[in-house]
Amino acid sequence: MGINESPDSSSGTSSIDHVTADNEKTIAGQVPAPTDPAGVNVLSKLDSHVVKPIDEKKQSALDHLPEDEQTIIKRQVDTPDIKVTYFTLYRYATRNDFIIMFISAICAIVAGALLPLMTVIFGQLAGTFQNMFNGTLNQDEFNDELADYTLYFLYLGIGEFVMTYIFTVGFIYVGEHCSGKVREHYLKAILTQNIGFFDKLGAGEITTRITADSNLVQDAVSEKVGLTLNAVATFIAAFVIGFIKYWKLTLILTSTVVAITVIMGGGSNWIIKFNKQSLNSYAEGGTVAEEVMSSIRNATAFNTQEKLARQYDSHLAEAEKWGKKMKYVLAVMLGGMMTVIYLNYGLAFWMGSRFLVSGDVDLSDVLTILLSIIIGAFSLGHVGPWVQAFQTGTAAGAKIFNTIDRESPLDPISIEGATLDNVKGTVELRGVKHIYPSRPEVIVMEDVNLLIPAGKTTALVGSSGSGKSTIVGLVERFYDPVKGSVFLDGHNVQDLNLRWLRQHISLVSQEPTLFAVSIYDNIRHGLIGTEYEKMGEEKVRELIMEAARMANAYDFVTQLPEGFDTNVGDRGFLLSGGQKQRIAIARAIVSDPKILLLDEATSALDTKSEGVVQHALDKAAQGRTTIVIAHRLSTIKDADNIVVMSHGKIVEQGTHSELISRRGTYHKLVEAQRIAAAKNSPADEEEALLSEKDANLVEGQNGDNAVDPDDADPLGLKRTQTSKSKASVALQGKQAEKTRQYSLWTLIKLIGSFNKQEWHIMLFGLFWSIIAGGANPVQAVFFAKSIVALTYPPSMYDKLRSDANFWSLMYLMLALTQLLSFTGQGICFAYCSERLIHRTRNRAFRTILRQDIQFFDREENSAGALTSFLSTETTYLAGLSGSTLGTILVVLTTLIAAISLSLAIAWKLSLVCISTIPLLLGAGFFRFWMLARFESRAKKAYERSANYACEATSAIRTVASLTREEEVMAQYHEQLVSQGAKSLRSVLKSSTLYAASQSLMFLCSALGFWYGGRQMASGEISMFQFFVTFSAIIFGAQSAGTIFSFAPDMGKAKHAATEMKTLFDRKPDIDSWSTEGRKLSGMEGHIEFRDVHFRYPTRPEQPVLRGLNLEVKPGQYVALVGASGCGKSTTIALMERFYDPLVGGIFVDGQEISGLNINDYRSYLALVSQEPTLYQGTIRDNVLLGSDREDVSEEAIARACKDANIYDFIMSLPEGFQTICGSKGALLSGGQKQRIAIARALLRDPKILLLDEATSALDSESEKVVQAALDAAAQGRTTIAVAHRLSTIQKADVIYVFDTGRIVESGTHNELLARKGRYFELVNLQSLGKA
Repeated sequence: MGINESPDSSSGTSSIDHVTADNEKTIAGQVPAPTDPAGVNVLSKLDSHVVKPIDEKKQSALDHLPEDEQTIIKRQVDTPDIKVTYFTLYRYATRNDFIIMFISAICAIVAGALLPLMTVIFGQLAGTFQNMFNGTLNQDEFNDELADYTLYFLYLGIGEFVMTYIFTVGFIYVGEHCSGKVREHYLKAILTQNIGFFDKLGAGEITTRITADSNLVQDAVSEKVGLTLNAVATFIAAFVIGFIKYWKLTLILTSTVVAITVIMGGGSNWIIKFNKQSLNSYAEGGTVAEEVMSSIRNATAFNTQEKLARQYDSHLAEAEKWGKKMKYVLAVMLGGMMTVIYLNYGLAFWMGSRFLVSGDVDLSDVLTILLSIIIGAFSLGHVGPWVQAFQTGTAAGAKIFNTIDRESPLDPISIEGATLDNVKGTVELRGVKHIYPSRPEVIVMEDVNLLIPAGKTTALVGSSGSGKSTIVGLVERFYDPVKGSVFLDGHNVQDLNLRWLRQHISLVSQEPTLFAVSIYDNIRHGLIGTEYEKMGEEKVRELIMEAARMANAYDFVTQLPEGFDTNVGDRGFLLSGGQKQRIAIARAIVSDPKILLLDEATSALDTKSEGVVQHALDKAAQGRTTIVIAHRLSTIKDADNIVVMSHGKIVEQGTHSELISRRGTYHKLVEAQRIAAAKNSPADEEEALLSEKDANLVEGQNGDNAVDPDDADPLGLKRTQTSKSKASVALQGKQAEKTRQYSLWTLIKLIGSFNKQEWHIMLFGLFWSIIAGGANPVQAVFFAKSIVALTYPPSMYDKLRSDANFWSLMYLMLALTQLLSFTGQGICFAYCSERLIHRTRNRAFRTILRQDIQFFDREENSAGALTSFLSTETTYLAGLSGSTLGTILVVLTTLIAAISLSLAIAWKLSLVCISTIPLLLGAGFFRFWMLARFESRAKKAYERSANYACEATSAIRTVASLTREEEVMAQYHEQLVSQGAKSLRSVLKSSTLYAASQSLMFLCSALGFWYGGRQMASGEISMFQFFVTFSAIIFGAQSAGTIFSFAPDMGKAKHAATEMKTLFDRKPDIDSWSTEGRKLSGMEGHIEFRDVHFRYPTRPEQPVLRGLNLEVKPGQYVALVGASGCGKSTTIALMERFYDPLVGGIFVDGQEISGLNINDYRSYLALVSQEPTLYQGTIRDNVLLGSDREDVSEEAIARACKDANIYDFIMSLPEGFQTICGSKGALLSGGQKQRIAIARALLRDPKILLLDEATSALDSESEKVVQAALDAAAQGRTTIAVAHRLSTIQKADVIYVFDTGRIVESGTHNELLARKGRYFELVNLQSLGKA
């Protein structure tokens, strides 16, 4: 860190301050850190910490602070724990929703009640048959009664159809509406939270909530509600009918219901508990996945895919454990339910026979009661899975509503707080002490007093971690200080309206975030909330163009093929750093803000763009209060006041000249950055040149010199067009990827392959399924036998009793087999399906990591979309595995056995009944087919909106500083509304088929009864034959119908399987799994680019490299310099083989790299990039990612850290190497992250070291340290460095100067200076004379 060289370290700064200083920059990452180090129990190396429960630990972290400061910190991070009941999910339903729900509910209830009415008709018919056999009815009367009852069946069928249709449509509509509202409110809640809240959340967590969890909520409030009501109504109606017929028997049979309730209730508690745990452990895995995918280049360069995949896998294993437990409980529940139902049959016949003999009831009553109770109890059987959907929905809802109900201490949408009529822009900090809520043990600023006068430029300088960025965070009011206050024009900012405050402040940060819209819209975001926003389109366009000109972005934008309408892509990655930064500046100044905050706004730029951008910023800063944080001191020498900070205190302040003459800290910082100008060029000559250059810059708009050579100057464009560039010829040869169609069989094979190891368990499960399926036909025989027994005339009552007793005992036997078989199959399949989910997630994650970089450049493959793909699609796959498979088998067995049995017993009747089976199954199939189509479309729509929401939440600081909250919500709302309308149309269609499938059962029963009755009347079949055939087939088909209640799951599963298959089959051009290609025995490090042409696959129209030739000899330190967008970073990307050149080749040691084994080749390289990527986990884990080997010694780690100049800092932390880095390394400052990244690179002991602007994001002091580390690292290896700051590369052996994709000059620092060409110009722009 070099803290100890800072002049005031002698003045006895306490050791905590050293840590503080470096710890401060939590701000650096856009995305907040999910875990606070205080809340994580890491046993440090010495095991000296006693592990305490987390909340105590959290308390103890705050204990060293006074009460009032503790409350301020707690206020910023605490989340209320809210009791969420199921009805909370309807919180946002409107009056119309309730009306629709009310109507739908009535229809659902009526549709449910119609079912048991059927049993009354059934009982009456059986009575009619009995009477005919006993001779009390003649043939004609019998036929009349038969026709009447058959018509009743028909009417019931029509009623059922209408009611079912209304309630499915109604509930699905309400469900979409409510969950849409929940999604909106959740996004609104997320956007209005204070920034401190995000410091504790993983990035993946919000994504999971928006995608997976809100889908679960929707599931819980849609058609399943109607289905449940329907089932409950059936249940109640059944009992009402039973009690009316004969209360004693009904009451006795009610015991079944009690049994079922007990089984259900007991099981569901466990299910909720286990499900919650499984969701939690998966959310952690999701965060890992999100981090990895948003930094995929890093993972690829270091070959860490395997390591990261293992880390992800450990979270999956945990989730699998809980998932299994949950499904086991479910299996036992199901087994218990089936047992109870068969015991009920036995009980009914046993008791019924006794009541019958005593003359209390007749046969039709016994049958009606028995069947209605069975139908009633069965209807509850279906409720199981739906209730589970309500429970998981409520559990998911709890997490969402916790956030929705959190009162944000800094609410950017609220209207409270004063607004000032006119703002001068004087900012003052009085006695400010600040602590970041996510790491309360570190004090970042202590007693800072600072006056920032209106209309002047104040610059903050100091080492990284000294508290500079914190000041920006406090002025923007991202955080509240724990002590002291910030004033604007004499008013405490805490009393001002937050939104109003932020609208008057514009922030340009170090890593600018652009949103995935056009450049024009990105700049327009700066107008939100200002009076310009409401002006006409013309005026707005003018302002935007003006801002673009001021920010020096106009020229390069107009050169893009689509001009201002160019879409910048996810997080703006389609533009070079300098271009993004200039658009961000245009966005900041378009509204003419009173206060401009520049947080290292030019750190990511090279000299040429920096000169241009700096010029733009200087113009922008005129006449307004500007606070500049600069690492490069050359950019601030004209500031009105320069404030030097160290360890969260102000050390000195004054103008550039004053501070230089004082020879204090500032003087030292300047010295560190001065460029060793060539000895032979006299200073005054250079001065003259410089002022001449400056004059040119100021004329800028018409003089040519200030044109930024970003992306091909117009002349360059014309030149390449004439010769029809080689690249465009090469591109024409490439075809676009085709979307493939897969047959269902292929998909089933794919899913089966994930369960290959469990085949014996699967077989066992299938065996149990077959036994479970055989129960239905067997029970048909028992049923018919029992009925025949009950029809005996009074003279045979003794035989009646003994027969009835015997068949009742047979039912007992059947019940026990059911218990065994259902539990058995449930447990087998639960095990298999959890293994399946685990394996697919793991494989999908690995396959995603296997893809080449261009896969991730595409819009549809943003980190958010891929994370949600992993969390949702894989769970759907289970729909084609395990339990569904079991159900299908049960049903198939039932059907086959039923058909064979009935054909053997009464072939004519059974043929008539069998003819109805295709109808019943067909209706179900159509519903399945409609739903599958419905799924794929709904998912697409939600995915777009989810992606949009994720983009906004992951760039929350930018959204907050632009006050974009309301606009994001409005857009999200639009997307949800348009999608709701679309899905409604498809629901209207698919519900028709569903309703038909429900009502057909009545019609089929009618047919069976009518035909069977005719046959009995003519004496062709006996009553026994009729009942066996009828109950085997109609009940069998009915249970077959239940299979289609799994249709939605199968629809999703088929869709998910297709997506998976597409992913697995995608073989990237540059395949990190491939074993092909030569392996090197060693590497000299001789690099050659021969006539390389390249364009990014996502922007084929934009040439990047046009005939690049360069050579690097072994052991050389080569620097690449040039304007941003000229192809320097692209050269590095091609070296790492992230992409292959379109034309030409890259040779290492005389071999073309595309012919080498990719992993072997990459193991000789190490990359340190501009934005270092750290993952959640300890510092040690992060350093270890550098090595492919498992057995890295502690010495090697320590060695790498010492070489990277970070060892002492790590040892000074309370937990040393076990310190948690936080999400994307947000708990460390830029310099620390960069040094850890260097240590990681050195641990590989690379032959070729690639430095992509490795120090651009650091301030002078850290830069000195990091630069020293890099210089040491470069010893004895070939190094290619891309540098913006020329001072860092003067010692290079060869410097290559790039311009528009070619090399314009090369040589050493002194040779190039002597040449007075491009390089000379760049050096002068950066040289830091004493102004």
